[in-house]
Amino acid sequence: MDSLLLLPDIPIKDCGEMTRYFLVHDIMTFQAACLYVHDLPYGYNTDKDNKWSLFQENKGSCTTKHGVIATLAQELNLPVKKNVGIYRFTEEICTGTQRILDKYSIPYIPMVHCFLKYKDYRFDLTEGNLNGKNKSIENFIHIEEVEPFITRKNEYLLFKKVLKEKILRSPEMRNIKEITLLKAREEAIHLLHSKIE
Repeated sequence: MDSLLLLPDIPIKDCGEMTRYFLVHDIMTFQAACLYVHDLPYGYNTDKDNKWSLFQENKGSCTTKHGVIATLAQELNLPVKKNVGIYRFTEEICTGTQRILDKYSIPYIPMVHCFLKYKDYRFDLTEGNLNGKNKSIENFIHIEEVEPFITRKNEYLLFKKVLKEKILRSPEMRNIKEITLLKAREEAIHLLHSKIE
């Protein structure tokens, strides 16, 4: 992913609820807001659809961190968009994954990660956080621009669509059933949760 210093460094103006939140907290530029959100601790929020949960709980995951900044960008009319990417989750990315891969006899587990896109740059506001991953995600099977706070249901429907139309049709997943990948994904989510508790 790219350096956060490549994000626009423009002043925040009072354009809506999110801009007001940052201004009230003396965060005066878009880039400063991005750095502030990046530096908040990594953690899963109790309500991922609530755009204020990041601040209420003083922590956030890729879902809420990128949702907040994409909302801020939207209010400021900046072309910084939240993207959902589906990637190959392996032992290289998270220690302990190989056990799951062996159990289900699969080459990888399809997982979802969010990031920001601006011009040709990609930014991960969770990179360097204690997020359970050994490295940042650079390669994706599928990327799609989404609303800042896409609902959990719609994100899951997007995932299932890519699973059926792209992943299960690939040669490396030949003869593997959808239910197998969904069970493996559930275990991978538990593994990630256990790494940050």
